[in-house]
Amino acid sequence: MATVHQWTGLEAYALGRALRMSVRTYAEYLGVAVRTVSTWQQLGAKTVPRPDTQAILDVALSRADAAVHLRFETLLSELAQAANLGPRVTTSGPRLWEYETWDDDLARVIVALSRQSFAFAEQLLTRWQHRWPSRDLDERGLYLYGRTTALLGDLRRDQGALLGPMSARRDYSDARSIFAQLDIPRRVAQLDLSLAVVTEMSGSLGQAAHAYESLAVDDRLSMRDRSRARLWVGTALSKDGEHDYAARVMVVAVRDFEAQNEPDDWAVGHQKLALARRGAGDLNAALRLIDIARSAGSADSPLQRVRLDTAHGHILLSDPATVDDGVRTLDGAAQLAARVGLTHQLRAIEGIRRTCREPDRPADTVTRENS
Repeated sequence: MATVHQWTGLEAYALGRALRMSVRTYAEYLGVAVRTVSTWQQLGAKTVPRPDTQAILDVALSRADAAVHLRFETLLSELAQAANLGPRVTTSGPRLWEYETWDDDLARVIVALSRQSFAFAEQLLTRWQHRWPSRDLDERGLYLYGRTTALLGDLRRDQGALLGPMSARRDYSDARSIFAQLDIPRRVAQLDLSLAVVTEMSGSLGQAAHAYESLAVDDRLSMRDRSRARLWVGTALSKDGEHDYAARVMVVAVRDFEAQNEPDDWAVGHQKLALARRGAGDLNAALRLIDIARSAGSADSPLQRVRLDTAHGHILLSDPATVDDGVRTLDGAAQLAARVGLTHQLRAIEGIRRTCREPDRPADTVTRENS
């Protein structure tokens, strides 16, 4: 929005024209004498309104809509150029139309991330994140800045950049601070959930499980997010070798997703359950569950296709009769992961492949690294 650091008659006159008011109507609107408005028109930048009138003009400008602001800036630029004056206003933050464009771009980012179009998503996110310092943003701008930072965390998480200065953890922590400042508990809790995912992906399974347990009963979160936290408790436990208890926790989450009519989450739950049953040595149940996940879930996303094929290949490799099928399945998953830049998934696939080269290695160790 436009900001005037010191009003002169030039800015005051331009605002009246931008509001499309007559001299008399404009004077009545501001609560000043008609002669005062006439003086602004005649003397322009050579006259300076009194401090109380400066404040009145500040309020009038702040209440004006986007169309008035655009006319005001245009008129003022033209008048200043005609009088051979420098710039008369500055913009300290987004204009109203820029807020709408920013919000639209974040919706485009969500679609791009679902398709693993990382380069396009990053271009949109960094464009907005670097456009204004956060200190120059009002609450609406800061909210959009927080969403932008959180989505950048999602991007880096999916790419496998988990720790360090340019990482998912850093972005999620920064976004969490912004939403805490704005006092939006739901968003803060969602960022806590995202940080727990990064903790799990980084290998700190006990710490992640503890965080998930707390979030699974956190009233700040929606029922769906709490069910996801419960599912991820089971995931962390399974990676840590507690397959039977993990499966019991996951079953509750899967039932929740069914009751909530969330088919994609329900399918992901079966994928996670399949890996837990594989870890427990029940390969028949694991194959049955992964078949349900593959048939019921949406495979439009390259990331989800890679995850499903990686889980399927992992299960097939666990049976000597299907090792060759498992290798082929993992090869296909690795090729797709490499093509779209899923670094974390590539590392997981390589870890699973090592099970073929190290047949005597304890199964729980492999599961902790790669499930």
